[in-house]
Amino acid sequence: MTSTAPAARRSKITPERVQEFYDAVLDQLREHGYEALTMEGVAARACCGKSTLYRQWKTKPQLVAAALRANRQGTLAAVDTGTLAGDLREAARIAAGSSGRDTRLTQALGHAVLSDEELQAALREALVEPELAAFDAMVARAVARGEIAAGHPATEFLPAQLMGVMRIRPVLEGRYADADYLVRFVDAALLPALGLAPAPAPAPDRDPDRTP
Repeated sequence: MTSTAPAARRSKITPERVQEFYDAVLDQLREHGYEALTMEGVAARACCGKSTLYRQWKTKPQLVAAALRANRQGTLAAVDTGTLAGDLREAARIAAGSSGRDTRLTQALGHAVLSDEELQAALREALVEPELAAFDAMVARAVARGEIAAGHPATEFLPAQLMGVMRIRPVLEGRYADADYLVRFVDAALLPALGLAPAPAPAPDRDPDRTP
């Protein structure tokens, strides 16, 4: 006798299988936006029963937040270069690593982020709060090293400035914020606001055949 169950359906959830679920979520977000995304649609795309998704993530907002978190490249929590300037530049590089994909997905979420309180809560827990904690740790280390004074007024705005410029560049210039752009933003805007010196400008190239 042949089984009538779809051969593609699998019950064991491995890390690879979880990534398939996340990929299905992100594809649905990019193609249709948050409002049109359903657990049924994700299940169909990932060849699983929707009960599997509900057992693991309970709600659509929790599944979306988990997929977005898994889509990130690098983590700010691991950044510790020994200086606040170095930490901020490294944070800029990490942010740039997923700038294009994150911007498209943020746009796909649209006004749902503002209107859906459950989605807001899930995103804050999975994405926003870990990044804010990482920035707080960078500042705390800088204060302990004597680089900046405790309570420096500019530190409050570091996450909003760095993440905000990453989101707005595609709107203003039609280009994603790459690592070079974000590091230059750190040197030109964030470090001066903190009273820290930016990186020295690279020396101009010299013609090796010309006498200095």
